[in-house]
Amino acid sequence: MKFRTILYMALAGAVSVGSFSCTKLNEEFKGELEEGVSEVDAGGLLVTAYSSLNTPYQQEQRWVMQEVSTDAAMAPTRGGDWDDNGMHRAIHLHTWTADNAYMNNTFVSLGTAMYNASNVLRYNPSAQQAAEARFLRALMVFDLLDLYGKVPVREGASMEDFKIAPEVLTPEQAVDYMVKELNEIMGALPDKGPREAHIASKNAARVLLMKVYLNKGAFINRQNPTFAVEDMNKVVNLANEIRTSGNYSISLSGKYFDNFAPDNDVKSTENIFTLYNENGVRGGNVDRTWNTIAHYNMRPGGWNGWCTLSDYYDKFTSTDERRGIYYAYDADTTSNKSKGYHRQNVGFFEGQQYNWTTNQPLNARNPSTAPLYFTREVTIRTSGATLETAGIRPMKYAFDYAVTGQRNNDWVVYRYSDVLLMKAEAILRGGNGTTGEALGIVNDIRTQRGAALFGTLTLDNLLDERARELYWEGWRRQDLIRYGKFLLAWQEKPADPDPKTLVYPIPNPQKSVNPNLEQNPGY
Repeated sequence: MKFRTILYMALAGAVSVGSFSCTKLNEEFKGELEEGVSEVDAGGLLVTAYSSLNTPYQQEQRWVMQEVSTDAAMAPTRGGDWDDNGMHRAIHLHTWTADNAYMNNTFVSLGTAMYNASNVLRYNPSAQQAAEARFLRALMVFDLLDLYGKVPVREGASMEDFKIAPEVLTPEQAVDYMVKELNEIMGALPDKGPREAHIASKNAARVLLMKVYLNKGAFINRQNPTFAVEDMNKVVNLANEIRTSGNYSISLSGKYFDNFAPDNDVKSTENIFTLYNENGVRGGNVDRTWNTIAHYNMRPGGWNGWCTLSDYYDKFTSTDERRGIYYAYDADTTSNKSKGYHRQNVGFFEGQQYNWTTNQPLNARNPSTAPLYFTREVTIRTSGATLETAGIRPMKYAFDYAVTGQRNNDWVVYRYSDVLLMKAEAILRGGNGTTGEALGIVNDIRTQRGAALFGTLTLDNLLDERARELYWEGWRRQDLIRYGKFLLAWQEKPADPDPKTLVYPIPNPQKSVNPNLEQNPGY
């Protein structure tokens, strides 16, 4: 049997890839495509397409660009650790350049995923397989448009001959492309609920359409976004279609973290689209959610890196379940559960941390006599006595202690609470419905989370509610841009002097190999 090996340069044809110490990324994507043989399995190629979302999504590249660039997250340099030539600091400070490794790594990963989705269509897929692949491709178009403001797309002749540079879609063209694709495939997509959320479904396509319509004005004019009434009405109507499917409900009080648990495919009542993680089968590095924030002396030891900021943490009241609780779940094999210590194990870790085997206070590593006390105060360059302990640490995905290797928590892309919050926003922006209806939607969520009811609903407190409900899920940058707040100052970041940062630069390696790609203004 004859094979050819192709380096997946879905958007360019060649790339220069950087790497850095803490993340150990492997950016060399290779796939073997059978040459001249018609019976290539479209189903296997579809699994490859799904799996290629793992690297950009599971608290890595895309996630960093969407969260560390905001008030929700920071990757401080801790002495000599987490420096990596300043690439993490630049994301938070909005001082990135086209040579920042995150620019190219993310661009390549999203392009690889797009290519893998398009490749399914070359091998006689079933109608449902083709629809799923086209959904994944549309999702990558959305991410590239959101991050870079333009979208290279390989179709037709450029799929067969990498010497042909891919077409580059403008924001208006990309929006039209996604709307057309998603509407065309809707009938062929399956009806699925939370237990099969890893399969692209009709409701997943509806959520993506909601996000397209809600962000359309910001994609076309980032400095002065507009919100057409007809677009807001479509957001509302799509939300209503998802609601009337009867597949979803807001997690009940005490069950918020079911959506992120090792068995969230069984427990969640909200998850609409997820990335599949199963020990011994396939998946991504979902344990990065723990490793990036956990101290070396916690169980298991982490990389002691990322944190949130105290102003963001202070958006939560003490009764809000989302801020942090002891969460009982089957995959917790520690004494924290079996001996009834019941120390907080999810949410935002602040203050003294404890050994979940002995229930004794943990100490730092250097000096070993210092308490492991996560402080509210943190600077983007930490040093001295609090080098190891500065910063509040968010942990949304309960750690899967029951297995080694691949953890079982499916990565959440879309949830029902996001659908409802988008509907409330669309109403406030002129869509069908009343302010009272929007207020009721938000208060229904807050009731289950243990938060006091709002008396009124405004765009400002709705944005804060999105911050609370969707923290560290990869939507904060997009929200801040849509609300006109991304250029403002926040902790450890001054106000942006130039609106160019509303879109990321085209990575230099990509620009050099695709003559159709023009650099974004200001870079």
